[in-house]
Amino acid sequence: MAVPEVEDQNAMLPKKKQLSEDDKRRKKLVPGGLMKAEIRPGGGEDTPADGDQVIYHFTVRTLEGYVVRSTKEEFGGQGSPLRDVLGKSKLILGLLEGIPTMKKGEIAMFKMKPEMHFGEDDCPVPVPDNFPTDIDLHFEVELIDFGKAKVISEDLGVVKKVLREGQGWETPRAPYEVKAWISAKTKAGRLIWSHVEGEPFFFTFGDSRLPEGLEKGIGTMTRGEKAIIYVTNQYLTECSILPQVKSLEEVHFEVDLVHFVQVRDVLGDGRLIKRRIRDGRGDFPMDCPLQDSRLRVHYKAMLLDEKKSVFYDTRVDNDGQPLEFSSGEGLVPEGFEMCVRLMLPGEIALVTCPPDYAYDKFPRPADVPAGAFVEWEIELLGFDMMKDWTGLDFRNIMGEAENIRCTGNRLFKEGKYELAKAKYEKVLRDFNHVNPQDDEEGKEFLSTRNMLQLNVAACYLKMGDCRKSIEICDKVLDANPVHAKALYRRGMAYMEAGDFDEAKSDFNMIMKVDKSSEADAKVALQKLKQRELEAARKAKKQFKGLFDKSPGKIADVSSDKIEKETDTVNPNHNDHHDSKTGNGDEAVKRHRGKYFKGGLICLMLCLVVFLFFLAYGGGFLRDSTPPDSMPVRDYDDL
Repeated sequence: MAVPEVEDQNAMLPKKKQLSEDDKRRKKLVPGGLMKAEIRPGGGEDTPADGDQVIYHFTVRTLEGYVVRSTKEEFGGQGSPLRDVLGKSKLILGLLEGIPTMKKGEIAMFKMKPEMHFGEDDCPVPVPDNFPTDIDLHFEVELIDFGKAKVISEDLGVVKKVLREGQGWETPRAPYEVKAWISAKTKAGRLIWSHVEGEPFFFTFGDSRLPEGLEKGIGTMTRGEKAIIYVTNQYLTECSILPQVKSLEEVHFEVDLVHFVQVRDVLGDGRLIKRRIRDGRGDFPMDCPLQDSRLRVHYKAMLLDEKKSVFYDTRVDNDGQPLEFSSGEGLVPEGFEMCVRLMLPGEIALVTCPPDYAYDKFPRPADVPAGAFVEWEIELLGFDMMKDWTGLDFRNIMGEAENIRCTGNRLFKEGKYELAKAKYEKVLRDFNHVNPQDDEEGKEFLSTRNMLQLNVAACYLKMGDCRKSIEICDKVLDANPVHAKALYRRGMAYMEAGDFDEAKSDFNMIMKVDKSSEADAKVALQKLKQRELEAARKAKKQFKGLFDKSPGKIADVSSDKIEKETDTVNPNHNDHHDSKTGNGDEAVKRHRGKYFKGGLICLMLCLVVFLFFLAYGGGFLRDSTPPDSMPVRDYDDL
């Protein structure tokens, strides 16, 4: 018994942290391999750490003072400092250890043995051409700046340094409308574009007016944030306002995000668009009525015609009173509710809606023609969440569940099966936290839960998802294999799926376990028989010509037909009939043999196809029409 206990104790010990690649490289450090001399002290007390972006110049010399390589113009470099992110960028080992010891503005000289620079075994940094990797070198480093940076692309092609924190947490995305002050400089600091006067630069996020890297960086900013976005060449895509950036190695964009307007493509196909006109209170989406709620809104409804004709306004047509409705109950057009759920209290939004989400599937006002696109200007005044069951006793909980179930039943009868299903599923989710206290409560709870599950199955069946309906019924039957209603509903789902044998088994089982449902089961079996016959007829119609005679019989080929065909082959047949009677008889026999063999092959093929479709035909040939209604008594619990 002692061994398992030791194993358990070992399993509870904290696991050792995996060493990073840089940590593994640091183990190569040897005394005297890296030495530092301060040339000019820096300012402050802070030094760079992992996650910081460091900007620095360096000059490499031999111990005799010969310049090998430099970033500074006076020593043959391009004049642009290097930019790396500690813990992300690949650095030679000497800089990896040396830079974190420096302060802003400091200049230091590092003496490095070969294994500390490009002479390191398996050095992750490419070796420059003609670089002496086998001798000691002096690396003079000037740390210009450092600070926390957000790595936006893993290849470090887009990095952001925050200059001023913004407000909230929401960031722009397509197709938001954005206003910002923007300026762009080369890596060397030369200004190449600026929009910092007059009105802020306006653009629609995702419209390709800005280079890809700049847009990626702005997509991480919040309102009021100011930042520098460093973008390398692979992310400097061509755009109309900065056509010259494609030829540059790197561009530094300074961005002050003034404001952005939330514009949402709700359906993802550009048809249902919600545009925020006035910000609301709180944070999106936490403070939105995403769950079913009691909502209060003012709205103005307009046709998208030339005049933008207003056909309803709550402030005019409803005596100035707002519209109050409960979401999730199909009381307003679907597009209207979808957008209100994405609003904050106090927000005003302009919604453009296609007809299938407006009034084509909802009672249409007299002034709205069929197929009309509409626009709603909506103000969400406030909302109240639905009653929480916390603290309620069992009887009150069951009462609340019954109210929601009745709402679901109404939606079901109105043909709004998705909404009805959502109501039933909400109660089932809440039931996971209900604990009956005695046998009577347990029976009532189980009965109600089964009823709700079967209502969900009925919704799936009406929506054409037979397999999902069967899965839901299986849950009920796993607990009670002789539940008559579950057997009936699963049988109907099997029938719609074309699994006739499974359906017949369920209907027969109903007659054995529930005599009161025997009549319904017999009606279902009769309907099942009709479905099987329909499947067979469809199969026969699909292969018309292969079922001309009863199974086992072969269509006769008349002598006249054969003679007609032989006449076609030999148009002089009649003229020479007397002299060639024997040859004609042989032709007839030859054709009969030919037709007999062909007929026999067709017969065998027909038998195989016929048996296949009897067994499986319903699943392949069933109509796409909605499932037939079940007996009226079956919907008593809906």
